Amino acid sequence: MSNDTSRTMRAKVKVGAVTPYPNASGEVTQEILHFHGVAATKYPADGSDEDNTFAKFSPSLNLQLHLANPALIGRFKPGDTFYIDFTPAPG
Repeated sequence: MSNDTSRTMRAKVKVGAVTPYPNASGEVTQEILHFHGVAATKYPADGSDEDNTFAKFSPSLNLQLHLANPALIGRFKPGDTFYIDFTPAPG
């Protein structure tokens, strides 16, 4: 396997919404996490804001993640911001 770094990418995302899915007892056992690309309502005139840089080169991003890991349920909140790294994986 080659170490192809020419196709690696980092995206900066924000949690826009969390949709809980409770079981019959009412316990939330799964969630859908809704992510979108970062943006700001106002950027500094010199363009130095990190979100501005991410939005410039990845102007649109929407991602949904169906989460069923009990250790992660309830840990993601709307407004939380994350980096997502894309690195080629062996097929």
